Amino acid sequence: MADPLRLRPEDRPDFEAVLRLAFTTAEIQNVLSADPTGRAAARLRLRALGDADETAASAREEYGTYLALRASAPPDPPRRPTAGTLLPALTVLTPLVAIASAAALLVLGHLLRLTDVDGALPGSLITAGWVLTLIAGTSALLAFAALLRTAIRDSDGSTHAARVQRSRMDWQQALLERGVLPRLRRYLREDPALGSSPSVAVRTAAPHPATARKEHPCHVGRPGQGTADRPQ
Repeated sequence: MADPLRLRPEDRPDFEAVLRLAFTTAEIQNVLSADPTGRAAARLRLRALGDADETAASAREEYGTYLALRASAPPDPPRRPTAGTLLPALTVLTPLVAIASAAALLVLGHLLRLTDVDGALPGSLITAGWVLTLIAGTSALLAFAALLRTAIRDSDGSTHAARVQRSRMDWQQALLERGVLPRLRRYLREDPALGSSPSVAVRTAAPHPATARKEHPCHVGRPGQGTADRPQ
């Protein structure tokens, strides 16, 4: 049965980024400097990439949290080109056109009534003006509700995206500290070109010139040799 927390293909770029970061640490660079040809670094990189799944298992808990948060992201709503283009324009234009028309009809109806125009025309214009005013108010409320809903949805999406990004960073940090760096140290110890490098042995084991004479076997005596037997 396949491991559900096995490193997924879409997350391998993150693993490779963490591996590159580990190669830039002073600890790894100092050891790799013993091989100026760069072959040891190439071998180390290939071996680390080949064991990516085993290395990633050291951060299973953080990786599982990251996958769960990423899977729980709300799906993007389907976008319709026509609706996406016309609805925002209608939401803004409908209240403006309605209120402008209502104002014009109300002014005209009251002017006709003031000039004592006979008939039902002034009253009809005033009635139509109030109807358009009601339409303008209703459409404005609907537009405000739609904008508020969009803002709340975007806010929820941004919060979730921030949580996912934070979980991703936690996983990468755990992968670096508990997985990649310890495994690279082990690989470096097992590499024969670096473990038996004469230059490394000289740099790490050579005594200081000022103490070389004191530590020479001719001056400290042989085991089992008494004080009287030492050369005068």
